[in-house]
Amino acid sequence: MDNIEKVKQNQTVSEIKAGIFSGYIESLRLGNLLNQSGIKKSKGASPLSIFTIVFNLAFVGKNVYEGIVRNKNVSIGKDAVYAFLNCSTYNWRKFSHLLFNRIYIRIQSLLDDSKEEVLILDDSTYDRSRSKKVELLAKVFDHTTGRFIRGFRMLTLGWSDGNSFLGIDFALLSSHNKKNRYMEESHSVNKRSSGKKRRDEAMEKATDAIGPMVERALCLGVRAKYILMDSWFSMPSLISNLRQQIHVICMLKDHPKWTYEYDGKKLRLSELYGKLTKKKGKAKVKANVIVTLSDGNSARIIFVSCDKKRRWLALLATDTEITGEEMIRLYGKRWDIEVFFKMCKQHLKLAKEIQIRDYDGLIAHTSIVIARYNLLTLIQRHHKDQRSFGDLFRAMNEEMGNLTFIVALKRILQISMMFLTKSNEVPETIMQSIFDTIMGYAMKFLGLKNCQEPLLAG
Repeated sequence: MDNIEKVKQNQTVSEIKAGIFSGYIESLRLGNLLNQSGIKKSKGASPLSIFTIVFNLAFVGKNVYEGIVRNKNVSIGKDAVYAFLNCSTYNWRKFSHLLFNRIYIRIQSLLDDSKEEVLILDDSTYDRSRSKKVELLAKVFDHTTGRFIRGFRMLTLGWSDGNSFLGIDFALLSSHNKKNRYMEESHSVNKRSSGKKRRDEAMEKATDAIGPMVERALCLGVRAKYILMDSWFSMPSLISNLRQQIHVICMLKDHPKWTYEYDGKKLRLSELYGKLTKKKGKAKVKANVIVTLSDGNSARIIFVSCDKKRRWLALLATDTEITGEEMIRLYGKRWDIEVFFKMCKQHLKLAKEIQIRDYDGLIAHTSIVIARYNLLTLIQRHHKDQRSFGDLFRAMNEEMGNLTFIVALKRILQISMMFLTKSNEVPETIMQSIFDTIMGYAMKFLGLKNCQEPLLAG
């Protein structure tokens, strides 16, 4: 019985070693990154053990309840997981920055031209429509549906070179207006803690959070020259603030209060378009002009053809030396962040995997989801995988399922060997030979012939 208990105690370690990402987790030294971020062990299982199990849930098709609470093969309980996620002193932003930096350095060595690097800023809804008592839950506007929902606004900053996208930073925003918040802070936390700083950030305006996010990203050594933004962030005051750190390329919208000085007159966007001479034919850029913004600085605005309803779209660049064609090409990379949001919600279980009410838990889980995406990006880049991210995810999911089966089979055989060896009915050498044969055929059947040896060691 003592041996059986020992096997059960080691089940968590076996689960971690069986993960398809174990090699990357070890090479990136995620345990060290967690420690540097103040995510340290106080009692029970190590932070790396809990992090790895939660990290792997999306790739085995399980949520926290199915993958941990009901899973007898995992010795870590629900309480340990929730205590890990809900800790207000853990600095998850620092962890995200450190992990991004290590992955970025690896991808950076593969780049031919640093001029292709850009930062991308966008937001997406973090839907918690069925929730009532989630800390700082608020009424937020969904740009996609044109309706208000219960949840948060996930403001995200990422990096791209056109081939790979990495999440750098995010702010899970509630509402600056107290009337729009369904819940306030549910409990008090240390004013110096990371949890308190994130809560204060949640109640700021989005425009107040953007500048510090960009500054933190540039301090990480990102070589991007431009930040790409949608028209929702094209207010002149924000452009003026950001251009002090980095050049901006953004889509513009025809706001009645936003004007651009041209030929001595301050004009709104539609009026400016009417004043310009347009190129005929199939030219990409219909009109191109240098204007003066409200802060006195110059910027380039180009107008491109659109559908019959809108007729034209406008792009602005604070770098007046850039050509119109180059503005269009670089702005096309903004699509990468849309793919990121879709992947996180559809495949990586953002806001779906765990029903948690504590704001610290929301921050922790979102950080883990972004870590999943960034590791997939690194794997894709290393293997130069030309498949879509959806195909890559499904391949990872299938392989994780195969590994789980192998681990289960291995445990059954190990326990059987233990009893037979103890009874002295069968010599240990013969039992080991039978074990190796069965495991060999199982792996061959599942197509795992090249699986790493630690999976079979035991």
